[in-house]
Amino acid sequence: MKKKSDKKVAPAIDSTELIAAMEEIEKEKGIKKEYMLESIEAALVTAYKKNFDSKENVRVTMDKDTGEVHLYAEKDVVENPEDIEDINLEITLADARKIDSKVQVGDKVSIELVPRNFGRIAAGTAKQVIIQKIREASRNFLFDEFNERKGEIVSGIIQKADGGIVVMDLGKLEGVMPIKEQVPTEKYHVNDKIRAYVMNVERGAKGAPQVIVSRANPDFVRKLFELEIPEIYEGVIEIKSVSRDPGNRSKVAVYSPNENIDPVGSCVGQKGVRIQNIINELGGEKIDVIEWSEDPSIYIAAALLPAQVMAVDIHEEEKFAQVIVRDDQLSLAIGKAGQNARLAARLTNWKIDIKSESQFREMLSKAQNDNEEMKENEENEE
Repeated sequence: MKKKSDKKVAPAIDSTELIAAMEEIEKEKGIKKEYMLESIEAALVTAYKKNFDSKENVRVTMDKDTGEVHLYAEKDVVENPEDIEDINLEITLADARKIDSKVQVGDKVSIELVPRNFGRIAAGTAKQVIIQKIREASRNFLFDEFNERKGEIVSGIIQKADGGIVVMDLGKLEGVMPIKEQVPTEKYHVNDKIRAYVMNVERGAKGAPQVIVSRANPDFVRKLFELEIPEIYEGVIEIKSVSRDPGNRSKVAVYSPNENIDPVGSCVGQKGVRIQNIINELGGEKIDVIEWSEDPSIYIAAALLPAQVMAVDIHEEEKFAQVIVRDDQLSLAIGKAGQNARLAARLTNWKIDIKSESQFREMLSKAQNDNEEMKENEENEE
């Protein structure tokens, strides 16, 4: 059983201004007034115990309409003085009935406290709590806003570029580009304006959102195509796959279900204008745009462009392809340090082995000789 004292306490805080401020914050920031009141009440309990070195079981209430603050010590009712184990937490039945005549042993009674200077403490605490909740709400708002922008491209101004992580000013937040998300061939300078791909949004120090961005991710190329090629944005042309060696070369497989649309030509644009805008954004990175096909042999042959392929032998179960090219196309098909073949394999998700025409003929000849030798051996054994 609980009973409040009839004792009147002057508001510890400028209640009219406080309630008005909370109502305004609720409208502007979306922070519920009830949530702020609960937070202030909890903070006032902590502040009281800290400032008055209290071991009592304290409860604070704040009127949601007037802002009036009341502070109570809650005690368990015991029958006799000798039953009291902790004077901070227990009270005799006789003393409890001075507050509430109907109280019984085992009930709780609330004793209103009026500590000196608590009004000043309460005012400062309430202000701190409200500021904290506004900060938390702003952080949560920004986190949600940028979390919804995962997978998008953002623009920002470089604030830090010292050979380690690159820090970008995105307006409301900072964007962090780790070393592995930077393009090795690019140089970043403070005050440069650049674009980057939003990979993730994380909670940083003190709960502040931190945006992780990338210029090396293959999806950065994918999003640039969406921005520059209206048919991709509209869904008329689909990007089936992207593979990338950041700063050097990318391969992009495109497809359109509409037979009247040339997906590669649409992406390249008249005189290469559309693709050139993307190349410029990527600092001159070469881009091979190829047409996707559901036929693996056609798709793999296209993926090895600019090399010309003579034949593709498909092994479906192993997802392995044996590719034959003319002798003068072998180095082009493999690429410098194997780059072209590696990107084609990533693009198609097939293992690709490339042989020149002469190498293939040698293989056939060797296989034929081996078969003839095997037959001769079998005949001799007979």
